[in-house]
Amino acid sequence: MTSDYIQPAFGPGSQPGDEGGGELDYMEMPRDMATFARPVAPEPEDTLGMEAGKARLDELLQALQTFKVGGAPAVVGLNDLTEKDLGLVNQILGEGEVSIVCGANVQAQESVLAGVWRVLTMADDGSLVDDRIEVADYPDTVRERVFASAAPAVSPLDSQLPEGVFNAPPLISELADKVEAYKPGDPTHVINLTLLPQTEQDLTYLHDKLGAGETIILSRGYGNCRISSTGTKNVWWVQYFNSQDAIILNSIEVVEVPEVVYAAQEDIDDSAERLSEIMDVYR
Repeated sequence: MTSDYIQPAFGPGSQPGDEGGGELDYMEMPRDMATFARPVAPEPEDTLGMEAGKARLDELLQALQTFKVGGAPAVVGLNDLTEKDLGLVNQILGEGEVSIVCGANVQAQESVLAGVWRVLTMADDGSLVDDRIEVADYPDTVRERVFASAAPAVSPLDSQLPEGVFNAPPLISELADKVEAYKPGDPTHVINLTLLPQTEQDLTYLHDKLGAGETIILSRGYGNCRISSTGTKNVWWVQYFNSQDAIILNSIEVVEVPEVVYAAQEDIDDSAERLSEIMDVYR
């Protein structure tokens, strides 16, 4: 569950280049659209001795069937499972569309079942501290950490602007007002930088005033999307790429979590139905 390096939200390479101009080299994002595929479940006779793994999956099914978006997430712990039982859980869950890296200690991967998140917490030395499944629209372990050390407000403008900064100041003032007024549940406020004239210096200045966050979210659903937290509470950089890895949308969003990350209630209900069909094979 590692994130690919992709085009930056600011600075060289952040905007579509001119024909014939130099481009920053970076690793390619996956080009295939991620869609649901039923996990290749092992045959019942191949799961003998994996009763603990099957019991944990049944616990997950019960959590999916009762979870409602907006409620507390359900947690299914995996720390005590043997390698064989854990292998069964891994095979059934697979890897879905959304991957999250939150600082140096937390990684989350949505499974092929929307709303089912595999969350790993590591110690500073990289050793595993906790392995769990969270049933949630968005993993609570990440929610608690993403802006824990972020600034509560946007940094004020400098009295003397750097050379080449022209259009960033009004955007920073707009963001400062939106961040100050934001309350959980408010509609997302979006600034579409792709449609606005911005110099590289403007984008760099915006980044400096918002600060750098420690959370990166990759969504490989309908297109490829990279979402990066900033150092300012509830402010995110959101970028969409086409199949040639060219950026087609570069925006800043003021919201608790960008909507593209959330699993909807209908997705979670569908996941419950699919897992029920899978588990019927083992009953």
